[in-house]
Parts: sequence; C-alpha cells; structure tokens
Amino acid sequence: MHQDAVPPTETIRPDWAELDQLPTLDLLRLMNAEDRTVPAAVAGELARISAVVDAVAARMARGGRLVYAGAGTAGRLGVLDAAECPPTFGTDPALVVGLIAGGRTAVTEAVEGAEDRTDLAEADVASLALTPDDALIGVSASGRTPYPLAAVRAARAAGALTVGLACNRGSALVAAAELGIEVEVGPEVLAGSTRLKAGTAQKLVLNMLSTAVMVRLGRTYGNLMVDLRATNAKLRERARRIVAEATGADEDAIRRALAATDGRAKDAILLLLANVDAPTAARLLTASDGRLREALQRTRGHDQIQGQIHDQIQDRIRNRDRN
Repeated sequence: MHQDAVPPTETIRPDWAELDQLPTLDLLRLMNAEDRTVPAAVAGELARISAVVDAVAARMARGGRLVYAGAGTAGRLGVLDAAECPPTFGTDPALVVGLIAGGRTAVTEAVEGAEDRTDLAEADVASLALTPDDALIGVSASGRTPYPLAAVRAARAAGALTVGLACNRGSALVAAAELGIEVEVGPEVLAGSTRLKAGTAQKLVLNMLSTAVMVRLGRTYGNLMVDLRATNAKLRERARRIVAEATGADEDAIRRALAATDGRAKDAILLLLANVDAPTAARLLTASDGRLREALQRTRGHDQIQGQIHDQIQDRIRNRDRN
C-alpha cells in the first residue's frame, strides 16, 4: 500500500451515508452483519497465525518473552491480552508484556499525539532489553501507525523475532517485520472507527496467539486451564471443577489434594492420578518443564493411569447422554 493511499479501514462507504437516519434495529442489524465478516477474514490468515504461534512458542520455551506494541485500541487490546495471561495460565507478569503508546495513562484515556512518537516506542523497547529469544508483535489496524512500526524496527534491531499484525494488505508494519498477519476487514460502519471490525479482528487473533502458544508450552491439560491462579472464590471453584474433570476423584479427595498443593490444580491432578505426595508432584512437574502429560509419563503405571482417565471420561459422557 502506498504511504499516501487511504487504507481500506479508513475509507468511507457511500451506501452507509444515511447511517444516522436508520431505525435502531436496522442500525444494529447492519453492524451485526458486518461483524459476521470478521471471523472469515481471520480464517484466511490461519496459516500465518500458525507460523507465528510456533515461532513464538519455540522462543518462549527457551525462556523468551512475548511483547505486544500498539497505540489506541490496538495497544489496549495488547495490554488486555497480556494482563489476562497470569490468571489464565499462571505465567509471570513479565512473560507477556503489553506496550501502549502513552504508557499506562493511555489504557483508560486518550494521550494525544503519543501514537506518532517513535522515540517513545524506541525507549519502551529499549527498557525491555530484548534478546533473540523474545518476540514482539506490533499491532495496528492501518499497518502504518508510527509507534508500533518503530517498536518493530527497534525489536528487530535487537535481534528479537518481530511480527506485524495489521488489518490492511501491503502494510508498512508487516513489511518491517519478519512475519506478518494481515486480516482484511474493509471499511468500518462508522468510517475510520477501527475499534469496531478491526478491533474485533485484532482481539480474535491475539486470543488465538496467546492461547495456542500456552497450549504449545504445556500450560493446559487437554482443554483444561490447569495452570490458572485461584486468587478468588470463582477461580477456586473453577480449580475444583478442573481437578474433578481431570481425575474423576471424589470431593473429599479433591479438597485434600488442593489443600496439599496450595490450590494448584496441576499439582493436585498429578497427586491424585499418580498417587504421589505434593513435594513429589512438584518435583515431577519441574522435571517436565511444567507439562502435566510429561509428568504423568514419568510416573509408574502411566498406561494404567491413562486407561483410568479414558474410562472416567467415557463414564461421564455416558452419564451426560443419559441425563
């Protein structure tokens, strides 16, 4: 895309010129119809998203970090995704980081001119002291916002893996990065308001990226969030359900296992399935880089355990079908 050309995400659709005259229900139908085009646009980029996931996971397995960099809506979405990784996957807050033009203030209010400050991007990236094991994903609807573009260039100069996520083809952001994802969402119902379809596309992609990376790193067991941090009543109940689903144990056994492991669902599952104590479960998980399946394989009677799990799952399926 030529630098002077208006990107599709900024163009105005003449057939929507009477938007403010539409009855409320018709307005919502129009927005809903446009929103339904976003998942299809994301589907067209799955191969590229997959390549990014594998590249990021390989680096994080060596101790690297995942960094998002963006301005405005794109920056807030990166900060949001980073903030949700610790409670969901039990990660250290420094492992997934969100950089936003204008800093923390910009998360809740607009910081005028911040997105144009390439010097701020360079300083923010420099503060992280990136290495080749780290990955930085620049996020921008237009693909030419100065802050994420400068962040990608600075990260690449530092030797980190760089990725551009844009909502237009032929963007400067993707051209500057080693890997690129370009989800074409087209014009917004409200012209230029890229918090709409473009923001939805970015959220979907970031959801995929962080979740799939954590799956590859062994932060899940099947589709269970076994590494979640049970920091409130809701999450403690979720941890209990996760242990119950994974083990089929009775409530008393689950309660004792969670108490013995300080509420860590992954440790409690290993304790129950492998019939080991809490310190042994912790050692097995450490030796397996936190991967529950590998830890189970290190225990005696692994085949028997797997057979028991299969039988328990089949029993639950049969009980649900009967109900």
